[in-house]
Amino acid sequence: MTMDSEKGSYVLATFEGGGSVAPFITLARKLLAQGHDVRIVSDACNEAEARAVGAAFSPWKRAPSRTQRGRDHEPMRDWEAENDFAGICLLLDIQMAGRAEDFARDMIEILQEHPADLVIANDVILGAMMGCEALGVPFAVLGCHPFTYPVVEGMIPMGPALAPPVTAEDEAVIAQIRAAIMGTFDTRLPCYNQARANLGLSPLARLADQIFAARKVLMATSSAYDFAPEVLPDLFAYVGPQLDDNLWSRPWVSPFAADDPRPLVLVSFSTTFQDHAGQLQSVIDGLAALDVRAVVTLGGVIDGTEVRGADNVHVVESAPHGELLREASLVICHGGHGTVMKTACAGLPQIIIPHGRDQGDNAMRITHRGAGLMLPRGSDSAAIREAALRLLTEPAFTQNARALGERIRASYADDDILRAIEAITRPATRAKQPCMA
Repeated sequence: MTMDSEKGSYVLATFEGGGSVAPFITLARKLLAQGHDVRIVSDACNEAEARAVGAAFSPWKRAPSRTQRGRDHEPMRDWEAENDFAGICLLLDIQMAGRAEDFARDMIEILQEHPADLVIANDVILGAMMGCEALGVPFAVLGCHPFTYPVVEGMIPMGPALAPPVTAEDEAVIAQIRAAIMGTFDTRLPCYNQARANLGLSPLARLADQIFAARKVLMATSSAYDFAPEVLPDLFAYVGPQLDDNLWSRPWVSPFAADDPRPLVLVSFSTTFQDHAGQLQSVIDGLAALDVRAVVTLGGVIDGTEVRGADNVHVVESAPHGELLREASLVICHGGHGTVMKTACAGLPQIIIPHGRDQGDNAMRITHRGAGLMLPRGSDSAAIREAALRLLTEPAFTQNARALGERIRASYADDDILRAIEAITRPATRAKQPCMA
């Protein structure tokens, strides 16, 4: 076994947020393969995925719990938000702070019924961390994209799609943005501290301080992909992307002839609804005029009747991306961390059309390395067609994408995350880091 041979019990706490599920399913698979007991806590709609890898499952009860995936079951309707700032406020109110006590009490109840050696909580479910702290159960934090909280010196804040600073003026702007982001988070601090008081916990000075009660902050991305600082505090560690395909993806049967010489383009937007059917149609229309073959995966959130394919563009509800990427020459996506990282690891150029959340930040990490292009939301078919032609015909994009893929693959080992968890749970570590509660 890669980890300590002593059997452990782990609770993995996340939520249905597209890219917030697959990394936890991947980690569960790895822990289970080492002989450990694993329980996943998430929205009710994720139960089948959890049980498919052999994990036990508990749904959120007081906290928001989507019973099905899709727009009709989504409490955080950020596609209706006036702007990105309003979308962040929705996240604060629904996942991070506003419902924190509900997440905390759910976590307490689950851990009392199913004790664990360690809880690994999604970085935006602060309430789950609060519940662990109240019980005195050790926990780690797992981030599924560039880290949410700008608390590490030299780490580029997530949100405005910033490039690394070059000048002193750039650094000053980034410092101002970091302060503004932290200030936005702290607008919910009174509500959060009231929840902590209700559980007998002392108040925090900043909302993001909750993560410092963790034994470790694990970032499920690559230092070669992220705009990583030269030195990370001991609390933080890059553990590599956790990239299993979604278990609900349907088997792939290509409609194209095996000897079809045209390059394959994979088109994949969010597996959560972002009102993106119109954008998908523009992508399809742009590719229809090119000498390519394309596959569009709808992710289970766009109905097949909302878009029309073309003679060279095949539309499916889902397909295993890992299999398609082995044959593809280009990927067009929304910029979700999972899709972007899978594409980058495969050494493929990509067109990214961000629709919010962390997507612009992921796009910047690709375009800054010359491994793709970023287009604005609402780009028409002509702009998409022109960008696709550039990426398919200008060798520098493919060369840069391959070089980035090599750096990413060399930056981590598949069991890095297991080694990090082992370091948290071994007796010597427990003795050095008593629970903050």
